[in-house]
Amino acid sequence: MVLAVVLGLVISGCTSDDSGSEDGRITLRFQSLAWQQESVDANKELVKEWNATHPGVKVEYVQGTWESVHDQLLTSFEGGEAPDIIHDASDDLADFAYGGYLADLTDLLPERLKSDIPQRSWETATFGEGIYGVPFLQEPRILIANAKWLKESGVRIPTPERPWSWGEFREITDELSNGDGKYCVAWPLKEPVSATLNLSLSTGGQLFHQGTDGKVKIRFDEADEVVPETIHDQVNTDGSAPSSTLGSSGSDTLPGFFGGRYAMVPLGFSYRQQIVQQAPKGFDWQVLPAPAGADGLAQGVSPQTLSIAEDSPNKEQAAEFIDFLLRPENMVRLALGDWMLPTGTEALKDPALHTTEHDWATGTALAAHLRSAPAQSVRGYPEWKDKIATPAFQEYYSGAIGLDELRGRLVEDGNLVLKRYQR
Repeated sequence: MVLAVVLGLVISGCTSDDSGSEDGRITLRFQSLAWQQESVDANKELVKEWNATHPGVKVEYVQGTWESVHDQLLTSFEGGEAPDIIHDASDDLADFAYGGYLADLTDLLPERLKSDIPQRSWETATFGEGIYGVPFLQEPRILIANAKWLKESGVRIPTPERPWSWGEFREITDELSNGDGKYCVAWPLKEPVSATLNLSLSTGGQLFHQGTDGKVKIRFDEADEVVPETIHDQVNTDGSAPSSTLGSSGSDTLPGFFGGRYAMVPLGFSYRQQIVQQAPKGFDWQVLPAPAGADGLAQGVSPQTLSIAEDSPNKEQAAEFIDFLLRPENMVRLALGDWMLPTGTEALKDPALHTTEHDWATGTALAAHLRSAPAQSVRGYPEWKDKIATPAFQEYYSGAIGLDELRGRLVEDGNLVLKRYQR
C-alpha cells in the first residue's frame, strides 16, 4: 500500500504542468534583462497591463542580468527550468538555436510583427532555416562629442547626411590633439572585437566568408584593415588617442570626457542616458555619426531579442505575449526606457524618436544603415573572440604587435578554431 502511494506521488509529480495554477490559468515566466530603472519600469508596466487584460494567461516577471545570462540560460535549459520567454541578444543565440533549446518562431509569430520588422533585422536572429528570436531593440555606435570643443576648433561637424570619412576622422583627431594631456578621441576597448568588426562593415570589411559548401573561413582583407589601422595609428603614431583607455569600458571614460580630457568618445547610442545623468551642469555635448567608408554608414549590430524556450508547453501564448509587448506603441516605450532604437518600422516613425532633445533624431537617422554582423551566426565565434581575437586586437592597439601578426593570429589560428565546429 505504501509503495502504491509513493509510486502515485512520483507519477503525479512527473506529469504535473508547472505552467498551470490552481485556478486553471496558464502562467508564463518572462525573464527580462532590463537594468536601467526606466527600462525596468517600462517592462513591468507592460506585464501588468497584459495581466489586467488577459485573465487566462498570467505573465510572471523574472529579473535576469546581462553579466550572467549565457551561463544561467545554459544551466536552466539543461535542467529543464528555462523561462518561457527569454530576453537576450542576437549574438548569444547561435549555440542555443543550433543546440535545440529555442523554439523556431517562423510559424508562431503573427504576420503583423513579421512584416513590421525589416528583413535585415530578422537576419540577426535567423540560424539555418529558422527564426529563433525577435529582434526588437538596437543601437548604432556613435561619437559622443564635446560640442564646445568642436565648435571652437572650427572643424566641419559631421551629420548622417554628410559624415566624416575614416581618413577625415583621423586627420581631424590628429589636428585637434595638442599634446598637453588632452586627446581628441578616447577609445574604450575593453571588448574590442564587436566594436571593430561592427564598425568595419562601413569599409566593406566582412572577415567571415561563407563558401559554397556552407563552411565559413576567416580572411583579413584590405577593407578589414581600415578601422583597426585607424585606431592603432591614433594611439601609436598620431598621439591623438590615449593608450590608457584601451582596457576601459565606456563608462570608465566618461569622467575624463566630462573633465575636458577627450573631445570625443565612440560609444553605443544608449550611453546618452548616463551622460544626461552624470554630466556636470552646463556641459555641452552632442551625438555625431560614426565615420563612413566605402559602404557608407553601414554598421553591424546585435539587437536585443525575445525568444521562446523549446521546452515551453505554452508556445502560442508566449508568442501572443511577445506580439503584445512589441506593438508599435509598446516598442516605443521599451526603446525610450533603454535609450535605444526600436527595430519596428512603425515604432521608428514615432515623433519622440525624431526630437533634437538628447539627439534622438541623429540616432534614428542611422537605423536604416544597421546590418547583421557577419560573425553573428558563425559557430565557434565565441571561442575565437575570447581566446584569439580579443587578446590579438588588444595587443595590436597597444602597439605590442604589428598588422601582419594580427592578421596571422586572426586568420590562421581563427580558422583552426572554426574548423572544429564545422566538421
